[in-house]
Amino acid sequence: MSNTANAHSALHSQTDSASPSAAIALAGRILLAAIFLLSGFSKIANPAGMIGYIESAGLPLPQLALIAAIAVEVGGSLLLILGYRTRAVALIMALFTVATALAFHNHLGDQNQFIHFFKNIAMAGGLLQVVAFGGGRLSLDARRKA
Repeated sequence: MSNTANAHSALHSQTDSASPSAAIALAGRILLAAIFLLSGFSKIANPAGMIGYIESAGLPLPQLALIAAIAVEVGGSLLLILGYRTRAVALIMALFTVATALAFHNHLGDQNQFIHFFKNIAMAGGLLQVVAFGGGRLSLDARRKA
């Protein structure tokens, strides 16, 4: 057996929650959540500015949109980190991320908007990986199944 095969086998053969793949899944959830937490906290810190920004995009009910965005970004991030209802939370966050790309970063001729649009699309891709594979063994979901 090659060294690569041995390493792959060792990575996936451990069944306890301290396996490398479990830690990697947790780290991935934390890293995905970080940008949403920062964004949610910035909305909490400056609600008037965010309402103005939402209005400038032409979206209806900006106050309600702000509340929904904070709930998804802060609440979703905390649930994602904890690994609670991970697949559903990640799906909601992925849909939210694509929606914000389309609503706020749709001027693709502007290089900054182009970068932000595809950053959001890449983040949605990472979240869809969580939807597909779940939160891993270091999650509340795994504890509920045990």
